[in-house]
Parts: sequence; structure tokens; C-alpha cells
Amino acid sequence: MKKFLPLLVAGCIGLTIGGSSTSVITLTTPLVRATTVSHHMRTPINWHKPSETIAYPNLETTKKLWIKVALKKCRVYIMSGKKVIYTMYCSGGVYQRNPKNHKMVSTTPTGTFHIQNVRGDSFFNNKLGEGANYYVSWKGNGVYLFHSVPTKANGQYNVKEAKKLGKHPGSHGCIRLSVADAKWFHTAVPTGTKVVITSE
Repeated sequence: MKKFLPLLVAGCIGLTIGGSSTSVITLTTPLVRATTVSHHMRTPINWHKPSETIAYPNLETTKKLWIKVALKKCRVYIMSGKKVIYTMYCSGGVYQRNPKNHKMVSTTPTGTFHIQNVRGDSFFNNKLGEGANYYVSWKGNGVYLFHSVPTKANGQYNVKEAKKLGKHPGSHGCIRLSVADAKWFHTAVPTGTKVVITSE
């Protein structure tokens, strides 16, 4: 049964669960360049299926687990220390012009965050007319999420938006994943995992 939850429209098609603190967390850890190109990436991109043609890693045995998101590259890297162990296609927030410096900036915040204890099977934002499946919060206790490509009010996937996956930004600030990747992420990535979001 689909859940319809009240939302904070601050950054994403996210949801409001309890109090939220939306202060930006500053980046304190040097970034590791995730430049390893996987030879297992699924091409062409299929927004239904896993991004790689190999099995997902076992995160229960992964040492020094963290997540890196490269917004312009439209990639999410599952990291073990300095090593990329799995790469996912993604779509982050659309770019808007900053009125102060006139630079184009993603609606997805950059910096260091952590996976929060807010996750679920599905949601829908009536105001934005979009929802998603398999969500996991990383900022604002339900404001900014990892989730599947978006769904319509009837629960069907929005194919036009889904086709942006891995190619173009498209969200209101959340990180969109393929359906399969989002489902795995939702069940496998533990609360507290570090998330580093970069503009690269």
C-alpha cells in the first residue's frame, strides 16, 4: 500500500518525519577521486536494472564503507576506503543560477553527510506531483533522499524523468537511482554511513 506523507519542499521530493535540522555540514575529509571506470557498467543505461552487470557488494563485510556522489558525472560510488567497489548511475538536483554570484548551482547540497534513520518503501509529494520508491534520507530527516527514479500519482514510474538517469540532473535535490539500485541501497546501506557529495 502506497504511503502518502507530508513533505518539506525545501530541497527534494522528500518527506517530513519529526524535527529537522537543515544546516549545511562542512566538508572536513579530503576527497578521494573516484576515477576508476568499471568495465561492468550496463550500457545502454536501463533505469529498471542494476547499474553494473555484476552482483552488488556485501556491505556487511566491507571495510571503511562510505558513499561518494559526483553530481556532474551523474554517478554514485560505493567506496571501501580509497577503492570503488560499485558504481551506480544517478541523477541529482537540477542546476539553478545563484542570484548573488550568477553561477549555476545544483539544488543538491554538497558536503559531508551521513545516512539517517529515515527510510521506507514509497512516498508521494502532492505539491510537486512526484513520488518515488525505496527512499533513504541523508539530510534533513526526510528532506534529502536517495530514492528510485520518480513515480506518478498512480504509482507508475515517470518514464520521461527516468530516462535522465546517468545522463542529466533532474531532481529537486534528491539523488535518483535505478529501481534495482534504490531497492538494494534501501536494504543494504546502514544508517550512519558517510556520504560525500561533490560538484564534480
